[in-house]
Amino acid sequence: MITKERKTKETDIKLKLSLKGNGEAKIATRIGFFDHMLEAFAKHSLIDLELECQGDIHIDGHHTVEDVGIVLGAALAEAIFPPSGIERFADRIAVLDEAAVQCAIDVSGRPFLSFDLPLDGMIGDFDAQLAEEFFRALIANMRISAHITLLRGGNRHHIVEAAFKAFAIALRSALAPNARVRGVPSTKGAL
Repeated sequence: MITKERKTKETDIKLKLSLKGNGEAKIATRIGFFDHMLEAFAKHSLIDLELECQGDIHIDGHHTVEDVGIVLGAALAEAIFPPSGIERFADRIAVLDEAAVQCAIDVSGRPFLSFDLPLDGMIGDFDAQLAEEFFRALIANMRISAHITLLRGGNRHHIVEAAFKAFAIALRSALAPNARVRGVPSTKGAL
């Protein structure tokens, strides 16, 4: 079990994470749609996640969403690195009705995000543009590479939810044990 806390003038975050869980989630960020996305991430990655954030949502959701990405990314990095005996690479597509989003990841130790989901407007109390801010903070702190691409879709709720699910199932696949991979999955011998 990994625990993380981060307190700033903008947010106060407490997180518990178990990489080898069952997808159980207890989320409270006070941003309903964001809670729903984090629950979907936990469910489909099979990572147990408890997260509570008190943020300055009276301003907007930006600080909460970005800071949760920072803390979750740091916790995942601590749980994953140094990787050994895992697949390392994965590419998955998640579909939600008309929306299809592809996520390809490399557990590389080198943060990079390509985010190709043109989003604007609100999804309930969540500014859709914050999806990119979340993934940017998550990937930078997790120290992996991810390419998240909209293949098709029009409903912003469906698109964002498919992105969270695609990332979750790609991560689960990349972290899957492979008995044939000995040690660090890199020709360099280190990540």
